Amino acid sequence: MQQLLSKTFTYQTRLHLEQEPETIVDACAALMCKVERTLFADIASGKNVHALKSSYLKRFEITARQFNACRVQLEGKIASIKERRKEQIIESKSRIADLKRKIKSLEKRKANPFVIHQKKRRLSQQQSKLNKQIADHKQGKIRLCFGSKKLFREQFHDCDSHEEWQTAWQQARNSSFFLLGSKDETAGNQSCAAILQEDGTVMLRLRLPNALVPKYGKYLTIPNVRFKYGHDMIIAALQRQQAISYRFKKDTKGWRLFASIVHTEPQWITRKELGAIGVDINADHLAVTETDRFGNPIAHTSIPLVCYGKTKHQAKALIGDAATKLVTMAVKSQKPLVLEKLNFKKKKTTLKESCSSKQSRMLSSFFYNAIITHIKSRAFRFGVHVGEVNPAFTSVIGRVKFAERYGLSIHESAALCIARRYLGVSERLPRLVDTIPDGKGGHVAFSLPVRNRDQHVWSLWRQIQKKLKAAPAAHILAKRSSSRSPPACRDRRKPPRCYW
Repeated sequence: MQQLLSKTFTYQTRLHLEQEPETIVDACAALMCKVERTLFADIASGKNVHALKSSYLKRFEITARQFNACRVQLEGKIASIKERRKEQIIESKSRIADLKRKIKSLEKRKANPFVIHQKKRRLSQQQSKLNKQIADHKQGKIRLCFGSKKLFREQFHDCDSHEEWQTAWQQARNSSFFLLGSKDETAGNQSCAAILQEDGTVMLRLRLPNALVPKYGKYLTIPNVRFKYGHDMIIAALQRQQAISYRFKKDTKGWRLFASIVHTEPQWITRKELGAIGVDINADHLAVTETDRFGNPIAHTSIPLVCYGKTKHQAKALIGDAATKLVTMAVKSQKPLVLEKLNFKKKKTTLKESCSSKQSRMLSSFFYNAIITHIKSRAFRFGVHVGEVNPAFTSVIGRVKFAERYGLSIHESAALCIARRYLGVSERLPRLVDTIPDGKGGHVAFSLPVRNRDQHVWSLWRQIQKKLKAAPAAHILAKRSSSRSPPACRDRRKPPRCYW
C-alpha cells in the first residue's frame, strides 16, 4: 500500500493579553522551560528519558501530556544538532582546504607577510574547530545552549550591568513552550483546546500545570483569537478532529501563537502529459519557460526577485509573491513546476576565500532554500506537483541550442532545458550553430565536438562548457587589442592619443 504524502503547515497570530493572563502564561513558560532544561541535563548524563517520566510528573507537578511535549521538542532539537553537525564537519574541511590553497598562492606571490600570518591564524582556528566537531560526533556529545550562545557571551563583553544581563538571559531562556497535539484528544490537543465561537473567532482553553493550579486555577481562557492567514485551515482541522500542536513564543511585543497542522496529500490537478513549466532560480529573478508535451516552448517570462539589501521579512514577502505567481501559472495551465536540485551550502562556506566581493554579496543574500520551500509549500496546497531534475549543463545546453533559436534569454533557455529534462526529451548536440550568445549582448562562435555514440551526451556538453569559458575571454582580449591600436596621426609632432 502506497503511503500518502503529508506536509506540516504552521500558522501564527499575535495574542493580545491583559496583565494577569500574560503573567499566567509567563509562569507556565518558566516551568515548562525548566522541565526541558532539566530533562536535557539528565539525557546528557546518560539517563533513559522514558524512565524519567514518572519522577518528573511528581517532581515538577505536570501532566503526562506536558511531559511528552517537552520530550518531543527536546528530541527534535537533539536530532537537528546531530544532523547539522555532519554538515558542519564538511563545511570546516572545505574552509580548511580553501585556506591552504589561498596561503600557498600568497606565499608563491610573496604577498604581505601580515596577510599570510592572519590566514594561518584562521587556518589554525578552523583546524581546532574541526577537531572538536569530530570528537563530539564520535562521542555522541550534544552541545545545546538555552537562551542562545550570543546572549550568553554578552555578559563578558557588551554588558553594562550584570543584573540587567541576567534578567534578559532568564527571559530568553523562558520565552517559549510547546504543547503536543493528538487526534484522539478534545479539539486535537488536551493541553490547549481551541473552541470555535459564533463570531468565527477561536477561544483557547489552556490547561495549566498542576504546580500552578493552587495559585491560578486549572484553566486559562484566551478569547478572540484569529489567525490572519490560515484561519479557515484551523477551523477545518477542528471540524475534522485533527491534531493541532501549539507553540507559545514571546518576543519584544508580547506573546505569539503558532499552530501546526499536518496536511495529507491533496488531489493533484497537474498532468505531465500536458507539458511542464521550467523554473531557473537566479540571484535577482526567476526565469520561467512553459513547454508543450513535446518540449517545445510556448511561453516564457521573468519574475523579478531581488533579495539583496532586504531584511528577512521583506525577502520573505518578495519570495511569497513570486511563489504565488508561479503556482497561479501552474494552476491555470495544469502543468507541473520543475526546479533544479541545487545546493549552495558548500559555495557559501568558501565565500571569503574563493569568491569576489560581488559574488559573496550575491550568494549571501540568495535565499535559495527559502524560495524552494515557498514554492513547494504553496504548490502542495493547490495540488500542483513540483518536480526536481539534475542541473548538469542546463545553462550550457540552453545557451547553445535554444537561446538564439527561440529568442530566449540565457536563463529562460536554461528553464526550457529544465522542463525538457523532466519530460525526458533528448539533449543531443545540434548539427550546426552559427553564433552562441555570450550573456553580455554579444556572440561567440566555435566548432562543436564530433558526435560520438560511444560517449554519454553529457561528456560532449562538458567539452562545450570548457570552450564557452575560454571563448568569451578570447573575445574580450581581441576587442581590447583592436581598441589599443591608435589611429594614424597627421601631425607627427603630436603624440598619439592614449586609448587605454
